[in-house]
Amino acid sequence: MSNLSNQFESSHNSFTADADFPLPPEKNVVFYNDDFTTMEFVVDVLISVFNKSKENAEFLMNKVHEEGSAVVGTYTYDIAVSRVNLTRSLAKQNGFPLRVEIE
Repeated sequence: MSNLSNQFESSHNSFTADADFPLPPEKNVVFYNDDFTTMEFVVDVLISVFNKSKENAEFLMNKVHEEGSAVVGTYTYDIAVSRVNLTRSLAKQNGFPLRVEIE
């Protein structure tokens, strides 16, 4: 093994979960109901962009439909922005006005 590999392994093995550094704040991603975006599209996005199971995606889609909105995930700000932007882009490409926000 190279010296660099040994240094990495040595420092990697000494890392503890008790490290004193702040975790980045997390943000909720919220979907809002509308009368035009199909339930199928919402389920597909929840599966493909938010990595939800089919069952969980259907549950969240129904919650959005019945309650008007639902938190579909909680992520660090950068990941939330990335997933929201991808969702908005897919919605626009498919002609849907799906509203998705970071809160």
